[in-house]
Amino acid sequence: CLLGQNTFVLEKSESCCFKYRVSLAVGTKTGYRLFSVTSVDKLDCIHESTETPDVYIVERLFSSSLVVVVSQSVPRRMNVYHFKKGTEICNYSYSNNILAVRLNRQRLVVCLEESIYIHNIKDMKLLKTLLNTPSNPSGLCALSINHSNSFLAYPGSDTIGEIIVYDANNLSTVTMIPAHDSPLAAITFSASGTKLASASERGTVIRVFSIPEGLRLFEFRRGMKRYVNISSLSFSPDAQFLCASSNTETVHIFKLEHGEEEAPSWSAYVGKMFTAASSYLPAQVSGMMSQDRAFATVRLQMTGQKNVCALAIIQKLPRLLVASSDGQLFIYNIDPQDGGECTLVQKHRLFGSDKDLEETEKSELPEPPQACQSYAATVAIPTSGPVTATLTGYSEDGGAKKGEVIPEHEFAAGPVCLDDETEFPPVSIR
Repeated sequence: CLLGQNTFVLEKSESCCFKYRVSLAVGTKTGYRLFSVTSVDKLDCIHESTETPDVYIVERLFSSSLVVVVSQSVPRRMNVYHFKKGTEICNYSYSNNILAVRLNRQRLVVCLEESIYIHNIKDMKLLKTLLNTPSNPSGLCALSINHSNSFLAYPGSDTIGEIIVYDANNLSTVTMIPAHDSPLAAITFSASGTKLASASERGTVIRVFSIPEGLRLFEFRRGMKRYVNISSLSFSPDAQFLCASSNTETVHIFKLEHGEEEAPSWSAYVGKMFTAASSYLPAQVSGMMSQDRAFATVRLQMTGQKNVCALAIIQKLPRLLVASSDGQLFIYNIDPQDGGECTLVQKHRLFGSDKDLEETEKSELPEPPQACQSYAATVAIPTSGPVTATLTGYSEDGGAKKGEVIPEHEFAAGPVCLDDETEFPPVSIR
């Protein structure tokens, strides 16, 4: 983001099978704020810092107290904080401006324009430097949030849409995916790290690939009338849906499923004939036949604003969250059965005065009718009790800053816990 704009990061817990939390990190000219989104009507600001101005990168490790901050005033330096204790864990400086930071419970990745640095998140030791990567001025990269499958994806070319998939745990290249004809604009992993979605600068086609094989699973058409700049892609927790936002007023939600058997009809017969014939046609032609349009859509109230989107489960219902650069968070209801136009249920202010934050802006639209809750049972996610086993990770004394080093080969058996008492969500091992 440019100076004066704001950066937004919507994060989700690493597995949809457990208690689910949504976090929102906001970087501004005066510092950064961390929010917890536990209900539609309430937005909790759990931390605010004004010590570092002009924050353009802020990444939080899920719902823990570890947060990574990069400021426009020192764009080559990354600071890692334990914000609950108000202490700095460490800081690193790099040869060029930091364009992106990605982290999971095993790795911390720093992306520069022509190089990528991979750190061990337990002690912040630099494990690997990928030098002379293709020019990547936007810092486009993705890291799987599943620490057991710490796959890293980044552009393999600056002229066409090649994706390099790298194993950040074993520090080796997995595969190269020829995803698009034009350069990449967005990439993201599913929560399990087994799917990867991508879009090119043209913004007309979104593709989903299997990981680590790199096989194309789905292809969705966002539109053909005009090229758009897709700003974000995000899977739902169960990887059944994929949302895409751009510089237009529409957010698209696609359903990742293969067509079910339909009752015999002329249209069904013709469709099957086209499917059968596609195997004999050139790849570009057969690809056009396999493309599906959006399952659900959202018409945003603003235009021309940079935004990011995410799919989440809030109060046991599927929601679409859209954060815009003018400081608003929009929450929409999604019907997972019928799709269609999503309903705006709430919007919140993300920065401003404390009074503005406390007074959330109600939507002008009426509350959704009771009938809209009929599908609640289909999206309810059971909660689980707290983990009783002791988990490895950062100590309350500050981890690497105090000299505590966990061996590189000792991968965490479970999620890293920062010993934040009730702040860290309970997670059960699969």
